[in-house]
Amino acid sequence: MDPRIGLLSSFTFSVVIAFVGGRPAMVSAAAGSMALVAAPLVREHGFEYLVLATVLGGVLQLGLARAGLAELLMRLPRGATLGFVNGLAILIFLAQMDHIVSVPVVLLVLGGVAILVAGRAAGVRVPPSLISTAVLTIFAVLLVADAPTVGDEGTLPTGLPGFHAPDVPIAWATLWAVLPTAVSLAAVGLVESLLTADLVDRLTKTESPKRREAYGQGIANVVTGFFGGQPGCAMIGQSLLNVESGGRGRVSTLAAGAWLLALVVLLHPLMEILPTAALVATMIVVAVTTFDWDSVTPRGLRTTPVAETAVMLVTTVVVVATSNLAYGVGVGAIVWLVLRRLGAPTHDDDGTADEPPAPTAPRAAGTPLAAD
Repeated sequence: MDPRIGLLSSFTFSVVIAFVGGRPAMVSAAAGSMALVAAPLVREHGFEYLVLATVLGGVLQLGLARAGLAELLMRLPRGATLGFVNGLAILIFLAQMDHIVSVPVVLLVLGGVAILVAGRAAGVRVPPSLISTAVLTIFAVLLVADAPTVGDEGTLPTGLPGFHAPDVPIAWATLWAVLPTAVSLAAVGLVESLLTADLVDRLTKTESPKRREAYGQGIANVVTGFFGGQPGCAMIGQSLLNVESGGRGRVSTLAAGAWLLALVVLLHPLMEILPTAALVATMIVVAVTTFDWDSVTPRGLRTTPVAETAVMLVTTVVVVATSNLAYGVGVGAIVWLVLRRLGAPTHDDDGTADEPPAPTAPRAAGTPLAAD
């Protein structure tokens, strides 16, 4: 697919979710996890079928929100959510390695990481990622002529998205071809979005209405589909970067989409000279700060039930192996259910460990039951 479709879809999705979503400061856009699910459909039937799948997936998300799926997902075991966070951090980090192609790029990345860490430690009011990007761009332009840039990644869009109904045959065969992908998109999008919303809740120490967020994701996918876009959901790396930069309200979500469009349409000559090393440095720091280090430290392992640690490890491994967050969480939840049936202790909602119930003494003959 043309990369411009993803950029314009991200603009549409971010702007819509800023008004109808339930988690302020969370950034949603065209996501890699959704693209992974959608790729086979595009390969077999073409892009127009994906446009229909995006609309249909949004409609299914509205139905799942109405059915209360958001509340069900919020009951996921703690180990699975930790594995979700840790697996995500590892995927973000590994994704950056493809862009480290030379010694000068390595030096630029290390310089960017140093600026980010120093800026965070000093508590500067300007987002450290913005400072790092500006400094590295100057260095790259002046001193590293062959440094890879954003312009090397593909052509940027030059106009606004327009209304675009799915151009597919109106037949039952079309629906059956699209439906499995639409169901997968709806499920993956809701799982990733609601878990990200929960993560932002914890980072900001606030609560957000998860059912409204599920409705918002459905509406944003429907609107994006009718603008000829690809499916989207919460963008975890961007959401974390937004929160770390001080974003707390809906304006920050709206600005993420609006500035994306402004940068790629109006300021694309500037965007094209940005070194990818600046973005790599930012995302490496995001990955390191996203990882829950307490879950793997000796102290954390001593205070965490073994079953919960096992679920976290299984979830993390599956997420990294499949590059799919929903698969990892699903497998982690199944492992947790099995361990619970075996009586393994876990953490309950208040953070204390659940111990298996103590065995009861055998009832003497003739002793009435409490129910009697």
